[in-house]
Parts: sequence; C-alpha cells; structure tokens
Amino acid sequence: MDIEKPKIRLFVDHPLAEEQAVPLTKEQAHYLFGVMRQEVGAFVALFNGRDGAWAAEVVEAGKRGGVLVCRALDAPQMDPPDLWLMFAPVKKARTDFIVEKATEMGARRILPVQTQFTNSERLRVDKQQAHAVEAAEQCGGTFVPEVCALERLDRVLADWDPTRRILFCDESSVGTAVTLEGLDPGPWAILIGPEGGFSEAERTKLRGMDCATSISLGPRILRAETATVAALTLWQMAAGDWQGTSL
Repeated sequence: MDIEKPKIRLFVDHPLAEEQAVPLTKEQAHYLFGVMRQEVGAFVALFNGRDGAWAAEVVEAGKRGGVLVCRALDAPQMDPPDLWLMFAPVKKARTDFIVEKATEMGARRILPVQTQFTNSERLRVDKQQAHAVEAAEQCGGTFVPEVCALERLDRVLADWDPTRRILFCDESSVGTAVTLEGLDPGPWAILIGPEGGFSEAERTKLRGMDCATSISLGPRILRAETATVAALTLWQMAAGDWQGTSL
C-alpha cells in the first residue's frame, strides 16, 4: 500500500504492529477529530516508545473515542544512548523547557533532584511526563524518556551505581576548558545544578566519586535550562549518537 507520510503524530499506550487496531481515549479523539478535523480514511503516525512509528488509518471517528488500524511501519524504533539527565527544578516554565529539550536531544531518563540550594521543591511528575510525550510527538522521535519523581541529590548519590559515569557541570569551574574527547560511550548521567549553584558539601561529594567528571561550560555562568542544552549537546557529540558531527 502506497501511503503518504502522516503529518500528525500521536503517542499511544498500546502495542503496535501491522493490522493492529488501536482504540483512542476521549482526549485523543477530541484532539484528532475535534481539533485537527481528521476523518475516517485519514492517516496518523502512532508510536508507543517500543515498536517504532506506524502509519495508522482512522476506521472509526467519534466525539468520545475512535479506532485506528496500523497499516505500515513509518519509522523503526530508535532508542537514544544510555544517558540520564539529572537537574534541580527551577521555575515552572523553565522546568518545562528542560524536560522538553532533554527529550528532543535524546535523554533516556530524566531525574529531578533536590539540592541544598534548589528553589523549587514541587514538581508534578504527570505534567512533566506529558511534556516529554508532547516533545517526542513534535520532534519525530519514537522514544519517550521516563520522568522520575523528585529525589534528594544526597540520597541519589548514596545509592549510585558506579558503572554509570556522571558529567558534573560545576559552575565554580567556569572558564576552565576541559575536553570531552574520548569519553567512554557507556552509561552516563549529566548533572545540572540549581540557580544558586551547588553547595560546597555537594561539590566535595561529587569530586570524591571516581565515576564523576567535573566540567565547565565555558567562560560564563549559564542559566539551568541553557546549561542543560549545552551539556547535552557536548555529550552527544563526544559520546552519543551525534559522534562525527562537525559544526
């Protein structure tokens, strides 16, 4: 079957395979049929984070639900490198931005951490998970990272698996150039601090961990959301799926 590549992408929590019927929730039906004005016979790209993206045909359309049937594989499953992002939550809109960009740039897991100087102590995991889904829908990805509940950084580090390296973005090292060439592509986590920076006790703990590498992100102190994008870019080019990319 010759199918034009669908322009609308939708994340579903349902197995996907050829001729698999996929029921829609009330919210998904409202979006497709009420907002996007899709009708029976239209094609939508579906993905679930496991089975790739499928071109699915609308076979039933209603105000409160609908059914799509997978007709052809639109894109194979593409999982990101084994990279986690740990960050201290900031003001709501900027936390939303961090989750969105981490998803777009290939973080496999997003872990909000409570540091000693974190200004924001509340985080709605369901809302941030929804932001990750929306980002994956928009950027053409087939993987949605898990957004974890907020945990204290000291507790996270106390139980840390030393086989996962930590790229510790230390604002106190601003201006000190550190090359990331030759990084082991094995499991990593990037750690971004709060607006007030890390405490001296937190720096001491991290610098004492053999699995942690402290880096500077240049001659200027960056806001948390800017530091997130910069660090993810540097790691992806050094050890991730952007290796060999030239600017």
